[in-house]
Amino acid sequence: MKVQLDRDVLADAVQWVARNLPLRPSLPILAGLMMTAEADHITLSGFDYETSARVTVPAAVDEPGTALVSGRLLAEISRSLPAQPVKFEMVDQTLTVRCGAVRFALQILPVVDYPELPLMPEATGWIDSRGLADAVGQVVVAAGRDELLPVFTGVRLEFENDRLSLLATDRYRMALKEISWSPAARQITVSALVPGKVLAETAKSMTQGEKVTVSLSGTAQGGLIGFSGGDESANRQITTRLLDGEFPKVRHLMNIPGDLIVRLNTAALAAAVKRVALVAERNTALRLIVGEDTVTLEASTGDQAHASETIDALVNVPGGGEQVLEQAGFNPHYLADVLSVIDAPYVHLAFSGPGKPCLMMALDDLLGDPKTDYRHVIMLMRLPS
Repeated sequence: MKVQLDRDVLADAVQWVARNLPLRPSLPILAGLMMTAEADHITLSGFDYETSARVTVPAAVDEPGTALVSGRLLAEISRSLPAQPVKFEMVDQTLTVRCGAVRFALQILPVVDYPELPLMPEATGWIDSRGLADAVGQVVVAAGRDELLPVFTGVRLEFENDRLSLLATDRYRMALKEISWSPAARQITVSALVPGKVLAETAKSMTQGEKVTVSLSGTAQGGLIGFSGGDESANRQITTRLLDGEFPKVRHLMNIPGDLIVRLNTAALAAAVKRVALVAERNTALRLIVGEDTVTLEASTGDQAHASETIDALVNVPGGGEQVLEQAGFNPHYLADVLSVIDAPYVHLAFSGPGKPCLMMALDDLLGDPKTDYRHVIMLMRLPS
């Protein structure tokens, strides 16, 4: 193999593949990054039996060939190279990397021991790349982090004709985002549970191109989903196995009518939460006290510290009945997470009573209707009497 390519193109491609390599591989060979040079391009890829990533970039190929090297090491090297063309040359069991006056010699790993990457399934449809990234960002904040409960670490994708719904929950909060997409078939109704971490990284990295191709093969155990996209400088493909298990039925919680409605400026509430939460004791609630036209946030650390802040609010009791609650307890981190992804100047909070879930939606106008395409539910915490 004898190849030359742009340093920035190489660094970007290697970093992307290396991010998908396992930190603690079950087999040492899975820490490798495969380089395949042919015609006028080079493909870099990695695979850990669950997730595969490959990126193809233009290159001047004098001699085609394949080499497998340490992915983490190549990522460190590519990041440190000067801004000059990079040349790769393979001789015997060594891959030489030259960039200006810099030279590295890397040991080649046995290609024969490396697993074959899965084939990309047939295209199921296409989606706007920026729309996918925004939608995943709004939903994945509600996904769980506990690997012992894998179902809760996933994002459920529900494809129904030209609508795509994304759902996530860690049992204490739930998020739903609905967007449009272009299915390959006129009629389609299928769902898939995708690892949340992989989906988040994939969606963020696919925004260079206009569209992302979604490819789905099977929805049960052993099913595979693929995403591909990019531009003339890099074509990226990633596949991952679907999670097995029954995703909890949470859609009914997204339709809380609300017996008490509170509307606030999103930025003002987010800033207040951030400040007051500085003194919130671990695993204790941030208290939201509802007034006539204000809300007050309070938190404390025993007798050591206490904080409170009052901000303006529009408070309404639909139907003119009695106010169903005077204060609510929020996990401050959950509240901060959802406020960070609300893409509107105002936020709508719907309460049904003490200890019951709170539904949050975005508002473009303080007096207008909430935007129902994104809904986020937070389970309230018990407050001490």
